[in-house]
Amino acid sequence: MRKVGFIISPSYQSMGFALTAPFEIANRQAAEPVYDIRMLSKHGGPVRTSLGFQVLTEPFAAEPYDLIIVGASTEDASPEMIDFIRHARSHCRRIVATCHGAFVLAEAGLLDGRRATTHWDRAGELRARYPNVRVEEDRIFIADGPVWTSAGMTAGIDLALALIEEDLGMEAARIVARRLVLYHRRAGGQSQFSSLLELEPKSDRIQTVLTYARRNLAGRLGVDDLAEVAHLSPRQFSRAFQAETGQTPAKAVENLRLEGARALMEDTNHTLDVVAQLTGFGDRNQMRRAFLRAYGQPPQVIRRQSRGYVSIKERELAEP
Repeated sequence: MRKVGFIISPSYQSMGFALTAPFEIANRQAAEPVYDIRMLSKHGGPVRTSLGFQVLTEPFAAEPYDLIIVGASTEDASPEMIDFIRHARSHCRRIVATCHGAFVLAEAGLLDGRRATTHWDRAGELRARYPNVRVEEDRIFIADGPVWTSAGMTAGIDLALALIEEDLGMEAARIVARRLVLYHRRAGGQSQFSSLLELEPKSDRIQTVLTYARRNLAGRLGVDDLAEVAHLSPRQFSRAFQAETGQTPAKAVENLRLEGARALMEDTNHTLDVVAQLTGFGDRNQMRRAFLRAYGQPPQVIRRQSRGYVSIKERELAEP
């Protein structure tokens, strides 16, 4: 059985406990439990979370773990926690930090020279305080050798599913995701930002149009087509859409297609031609131009970045 140490500190953010759910479900789905989850803290005993309830923990101990998880707290890590993390490298196969927990790993020196991510609102701070860390804020999670980091909040669930996939295989991770009623298991390289959330339409009518567009990226999504979904004339629709979202329908559709294409590139082995067809770009050249406008890099470079490697030649091709 794989022993998992889940570090809890005072004012630990309760949302972080969601990360344990995939491991619990993986145990239920297996013939016998595969994960032994231990809640850990400096002294052991009850620890009060950010919501005020208490969690019973065991004290730090120098014993072998398959996985140690450090989550976010509203308080700075204690010297004892930093020391425990530093020494864990010698007897732990993988060490994970979610959200602001990346600061703990950075303070312990585990992120020096490594790629890492954290919640987008503190990525700049992480980069400034720890210049030896290669911070990539627009990532759901990053695995750099035995050290994994994730963005905030629900990104920890995506990280947990990736760990389960590494341990038990893709099908086991998919079964767990379905049990969690997840619409889509996000790849690590996927952006922390969502085009639909950024648009924030004010009416159900425009929200319905955006949902339709996202589900039909390969189809016709011109103004006339979307106006028909909204039951408005093209002129009325264009005005209403821009008033509610601040974007033209064409720009919003391109952003949705970019988001869909990026997810496919990072989560599948489809060729760029297939990705372009599935997301409505028509061909890879049109998709490439859209990627350069939005990200300043061609699709193949972003795909390789999401998998942790970009060749010198690709970097040169990406430069303007």
